[in-house]
Amino acid sequence: MKSPTLQILLPRKNKLPHKNALTRLRPSKVHRGGVGVFAICNIKQNSPIFGDDDDNMVWVNRKNITRLAKPLRELYDDFAVIKNKGTKYGCPRNFNLLTLSWYLNESKNPNVRCDKDYKFFALRDIKAGEELTVDYSAYSESPKANRYKVKTNTPAA
Repeated sequence: MKSPTLQILLPRKNKLPHKNALTRLRPSKVHRGGVGVFAICNIKQNSPIFGDDDDNMVWVNRKNITRLAKPLRELYDDFAVIKNKGTKYGCPRNFNLLTLSWYLNESKNPNVRCDKDYKFFALRDIKAGEELTVDYSAYSESPKANRYKVKTNTPAA
């Protein structure tokens, strides 16, 4: 039987894993009991926040989600970008690959904006230690507005 070998992965061209990292996760001040994204250094206005986060989202039809177990459906509601009146859910190709950008909390007075390509930028100068927030409605529909509606014969009140 062969012995397992240890493979040491060296950073590409002296690029250490912290290169271009501007944020980290910490207990949120905005979402009590939850996690938030915090600046680990000062971030200038209009700077890209997650510069190396360039994985494309996959788009899933709601009909493929509605019959999943509740904990799985909640992954989509909690982390997906929702479009087309709740019929399309944009998410990472695997939820095990969630990057820090997926953990931004919502605020109506955000310090981060999202562009049409789902890239995030500082709306203003952000100080080290400050929690980063974004207005979800600028790029996603609310999951609560479209949540797996069940048709009934009960007339609306």
